[in-house]
Amino acid sequence: MDLGMKKIRFLGVEMHNASMQETTKRIKECINEKAFTQHVVVNVAKLVTMQRDQELAESVKACDIINIDGMGVVWGARFCGHKVPERVAGVDLFHNLLGMSAANQFPVFLLGATPEVVKATVDKVEALYPGLQVAGYHHGYFWDSEEEVVDKIAKSGARLLFVAITSPKKENFINKWKDRLGVDFVMGVGGTFDVVAGKVKRAPEWMQNAGLEWLYRVIQEPGRMWKRYLVTNSKFAYLLVREKFKAKRNIQGTL
Repeated sequence: MDLGMKKIRFLGVEMHNASMQETTKRIKECINEKAFTQHVVVNVAKLVTMQRDQELAESVKACDIINIDGMGVVWGARFCGHKVPERVAGVDLFHNLLGMSAANQFPVFLLGATPEVVKATVDKVEALYPGLQVAGYHHGYFWDSEEEVVDKIAKSGARLLFVAITSPKKENFINKWKDRLGVDFVMGVGGTFDVVAGKVKRAPEWMQNAGLEWLYRVIQEPGRMWKRYLVTNSKFAYLLVREKFKAKRNIQGTL
């Protein structure tokens, strides 16, 4: 689908070089047009994983809108010569789209997290966005009844679906069932419900702007996170250097 939004090609992935405002506006237009739109955000971890996980790579590349989430990707793309205006963080876009949905009476469906967290998320967003229509919700532990959950979503009347399941499960789930979900827009939001429900604290704004959200997570869960980020960030640095030299070779080859 050609959405008329600028794209860049970075680390083998075409992604939209768009601002938060532009993204929200275009999604609203797609929903009004009833044009099914599959959305994803890419961060450092996802780009690194896509290098070895072909199914995830295919699920991401199948999306109509691919936003840049994470300052690491923004800085990496700029390092390689791309002009990226800003990051479009998934949790911030989630809130923008809920506000837009409440204003336009677009029903939404929330899928993912534990039963307690998804219910707390529903209660919170209904309080934050008066008039928001939550057509339905379901926890993220449904893999033994996957088709039943898909049917529940399709029958709910929701126009937007937000899937809060870990990567790559959410991307692959969306891509597998997109033709049967019955919604106009679907977006994977990862751990957003945990943040909205208050189970997990988001990094302070200064750390977000400095690209240090990963460090905040390491501080919160050092035993589980330090090795993951060390390996991921090291691989990303290698991919950046390779991409930079490839771009230089391409320029020299045209001279």
